[in-house]
Amino acid sequence: MPMNRKRYPKNWDAIAREVKEKVNWNCEWCGRPCIRPGENIFDLDDRLGNNCNPKTGHCWADDLWENYEPHIQRFRLTVAHLDHDPENPNARLAALCAPCHCRYDLKQMPRKRQIERERRGQLSLFNLESN
Repeated sequence: MPMNRKRYPKNWDAIAREVKEKVNWNCEWCGRPCIRPGENIFDLDDRLGNNCNPKTGHCWADDLWENYEPHIQRFRLTVAHLDHDPENPNARLAALCAPCHCRYDLKQMPRKRQIERERRGQLSLFNLESN
């Protein structure tokens, strides 16, 4: 589902930037260092150096230049609503790299669809919270 900016607070950009800065532009789940504002792909490559994933030992720079093609999208830091409710003023937020955010959203897709249907007024016969 595409992002509907109308559902987000007017100061969403500032909120998202604060969340990202709190974690020093690193994914909260996998530790991937992500591109910072004003940084280009070569600056990111220099900063990655020999920095590797602490869980797997795989070097981040290898992901950036896989098969000699740049994959900068893997190094975009996003802010995920863990409750999938951008209108919630007390939302649980996490700074996630694009791959982690995508994996989280895919796992939560049935729940997100149900939340969207309920938001539009459709009642549920089944409780999808257990999925």
